[in-house]
Amino acid sequence: MKQSVVLDLSKLPPHGLGIASPTWWGTLAFMLIEGTGFALSIVVYLYLMSLASHWPLNAPRPDLLPGTALTVLLIASLFPNILIARWARQQNLVKVRVGLIIMSLLGLAPLAIRIFEFPAMHISWDQNAYGSTVWVMLGLHTTHIITDLIDTLVLTCLMFSRHGDNPRRYGDVSDNAMYWNFVVATWLPMYACLYWLPRL
Repeated sequence: MKQSVVLDLSKLPPHGLGIASPTWWGTLAFMLIEGTGFALSIVVYLYLMSLASHWPLNAPRPDLLPGTALTVLLIASLFPNILIARWARQQNLVKVRVGLIIMSLLGLAPLAIRIFEFPAMHISWDQNAYGSTVWVMLGLHTTHIITDLIDTLVLTCLMFSRHGDNPRRYGDVSDNAMYWNFVVATWLPMYACLYWLPRL
């Protein structure tokens, strides 16, 4: 049987970055699925609010300080996160290493603030539907912060190992930066619902 070469792909790189990477598309699909979960939690919150004659339900308004401090920190973290994505595309190992250390610390800081955020809501998870919804929303977002932090810590270890200067690892760093942008973006509407709607 005679075989003919239709297209020579031998000169293509073994790994791509951004939309040329299958993991980029997998991360995007993952964010779409999780974004639906965030949207559903907000819809439940708004639905309960529409049924209540007084909101928050049998609870004082949440304290603004912890949630606002967390929001400011998350927005500020976008600047180094954008830089690390750029450095990953440039495959600059030294800058990526520094950026990953910074993003690891910026992943830990929101968790420290979140510890104070739960009591600032002035309601327990089992008190009523409002309390359950608030705790689910905070818990859902906390889970995503922890998930990204673990990923960032693993990538930091990898980039300081012999596997660091590998084109595939730079793609992983870029995807992780995209996921952190998602974590920050999903918090903003939740922050508005949890802290500002009760004040309207």
